[in-house]
Amino acid sequence: MKKAINAPERVVVDMLSGMAKAHSRLIKLLPGTQVIVRNDAPVSGKVAVISGGGSGHEPAHAGFVGKGMLDAALAGSVFAAPPLEDALAALKYCGNENGVLFVVKNYTGDRLLFDMASEEAQRMDIPVRSVVVADDVAIEDVARRRGVAGTVLVHKVAGAMADLGRSLDEVYEVAHKATLLLRTMGIALGPCTLPGSQSPSFVLDKEEIEIGIGIHGEAGIQRERILPARKLVERVLEKILPDLPFTSGDEVAVLVNGMGGTPLMELYVVFNDLEDILSSQGIKIYKAYIGEYMTSLDMSGFSITLLKLDEQLKTLLDHPCQTPAWTQM
Repeated sequence: MKKAINAPERVVVDMLSGMAKAHSRLIKLLPGTQVIVRNDAPVSGKVAVISGGGSGHEPAHAGFVGKGMLDAALAGSVFAAPPLEDALAALKYCGNENGVLFVVKNYTGDRLLFDMASEEAQRMDIPVRSVVVADDVAIEDVARRRGVAGTVLVHKVAGAMADLGRSLDEVYEVAHKATLLLRTMGIALGPCTLPGSQSPSFVLDKEEIEIGIGIHGEAGIQRERILPARKLVERVLEKILPDLPFTSGDEVAVLVNGMGGTPLMELYVVFNDLEDILSSQGIKIYKAYIGEYMTSLDMSGFSITLLKLDEQLKTLLDHPCQTPAWTQM
């Protein structure tokens, strides 16, 4: 499979170096690590918000580092948890007496990493709390649900709360509240291929799609024939809406997320149908985000995230921020 890379083993460090150079007024790469931090870090007087995970999900997570969102992002190898040494480097660089919030996606490797980092933070006398994002409704067992694109909205509200100078407990509480009000599901029209691999992560016939995919190249929970965009949106909402549930009168933030290989044209087609369906059910869209936020390399497809809002969450979504990948509206 053709890739615009130098070597598979260098793809992550080359990417991070390029990102830091391109956005040098906002972020920088800590020497000797795969950690992106705010260019003005460490920032005194506020809780530091740190997240991360495997690479291959760009712009997540490094693209959301900056004022009003993350203070640091860890980047592991493609689809693999970062090393503990990088988590400790981020802690030492960004941590202070106000504490650190870890935003963790619900995968075994990520949870083990941040659990170990939390133990080390206590030895450093840095107050720390962790919030786990598990927004993927494709998995019936709530405890096993994966953290997917909705994680980015948790970054946004937690980062805004920290930017307002609130305490670690307050930043944790709003982030945790967001995880409880967040639901996501994704569809793949085609698989992804890892750098250095000659085979895709799964194989689809020309007319097949995967419903309920993850963000690490996993196949979905169900394989079907391709459907028109509106039918695809309906299938996703059949899982998302009753799960919270979302009901008439609710206000929501919507994230229509491209998986890495989907034209923006198609994402807006999806949003158009999504808005029609939600409006017909009395659900009002307060904010809409359409684009690539948490991808799976070159997978074609999309995910839909709904976050049920209250006045506090609306204020935090409106809070200004400046990162390489977040478009403030």
